[in-house]
Amino acid sequence: MSRIIRTEPLTPEGFAPFGDVLEVAGTPDKVINQGMCHRYHDRAALDFFRGHAGISVFDATPRSLPHVLDMMERHPDGSQAFVPMHGNDWLVIVAPDADGAPGTPRAFLAGAGQGVNFFRNTWHGVLTPLHAPGLFAVIDRIGGGENLEEYWFDTAWRVEAS
Repeated sequence: MSRIIRTEPLTPEGFAPFGDVLEVAGTPDKVINQGMCHRYHDRAALDFFRGHAGISVFDATPRSLPHVLDMMERHPDGSQAFVPMHGNDWLVIVAPDADGAPGTPRAFLAGAGQGVNFFRNTWHGVLTPLHAPGLFAVIDRIGGGENLEEYWFDTAWRVEAS
């Protein structure tokens, strides 16, 4: 028997306890390139305890809803940003910390053009595209030492569309 989580739209307000929503919103900070490009400047709080920021490309296998959530992870030494390299919806799962383990998870449905930056030490699900291709640019900490903590649930959660 699994526990149920319903998806909710990804909004900056709803996601604020967990990180930043990366999207074109509001007034651009600058207009550059002879007026042909709007720059939305410094949209994520990158935070690295040690090491340096690196950009990697991930190619994740698409999942589907309903989705079984049996594990979450966090990165104690650095924030982690997922920036889609596609125009599809994808799933973002996060949870508050509850004494060193994930609390009740929340599932956000990210739309085309939305990325996220997880704050350092934020519990989150694995990269979960809902359609192929599952290509993402991932900006995270590169460096020595262990920067991954996993938590496996005794009873899985079931993520369903709203």
